[in-house]
Amino acid sequence: MSLSAAHSRALAASGRVRLPLRSRVWRGQAGEFAGGGTGSSMDFQDHRAYSPGDDPRHINWQAYARTGSYTMKLFREEVRPVVDLILDASESMFFTPEKLNRTAELLYFFAESSLSAGASIHIHAVRGDASLTLDPATLRNHSWLDKIRALTPTQGDHSNPAAPEMQRLPLRANAIRVFLSDLLFPADPEPILRHLGQRQGSLMIFAPFLQSEATPDWSGNYEFIDAESQGRHPHRIEPAILKRYRESYSNHFAIWKQQSNRHQTPFARIPCELDLITALYQAALPINALESV
Repeated sequence: MSLSAAHSRALAASGRVRLPLRSRVWRGQAGEFAGGGTGSSMDFQDHRAYSPGDDPRHINWQAYARTGSYTMKLFREEVRPVVDLILDASESMFFTPEKLNRTAELLYFFAESSLSAGASIHIHAVRGDASLTLDPATLRNHSWLDKIRALTPTQGDHSNPAAPEMQRLPLRANAIRVFLSDLLFPADPEPILRHLGQRQGSLMIFAPFLQSEATPDWSGNYEFIDAESQGRHPHRIEPAILKRYRESYSNHFAIWKQQSNRHQTPFARIPCELDLITALYQAALPINALESV
């Protein structure tokens, strides 16, 4: 799988859709998006009475000539959107070439579409209780994959991998938070959703998945490979076992969907089999997890 090719496809997609940055009222660093305060852009907002210390450049001199009273022109503040991108670095995200390809495409897509919109983006990778913050340069030179696959958590084991510990991440206030994860870990979604939504954050979840993991057609003897340990385990799959697997898988994501709805969090499951832009248009655009450029 070529990371460079995945990057090119993500760049093409970022020219058509992006995170819903213009639907938010932002506060913070100077930029080109309308903010929630007043500033020095050319977007006129309102008038108010002059107060000592105000910038005289914003005095309405025409109104002063008519009334003899100083009034100030107020302009809409221009700010930079804030995006915190959180990548689940579990091995299941890279287990097959198709899963690795979709994970890479989505990571590149969120980074490039945010940067092209002038957003301030921080990229965090987390595996259990191990985490690191990625320099965007590691995406451009494609060294990010080696760095995050070297993360070694100290808790959990291969048969029961630990859920990503979000409490260790330096999340920023008033940010759009994108959680990129296949969610294939045993954990109650509620604490994760609550934590990622704190400090006026707006959370959205993008979950890449394979049809072969969602609706397998196993029958007979198989040697299964553990995504985390690469260990091999022989099993015989009878119809009753396959039925229980499918039910458990479906229930797992139904709980995530239900809890996401409670927290008003867009939840988009992104299939790996479709090309990137088609998958985003089908899964993310209808629920307003993305907007057209």
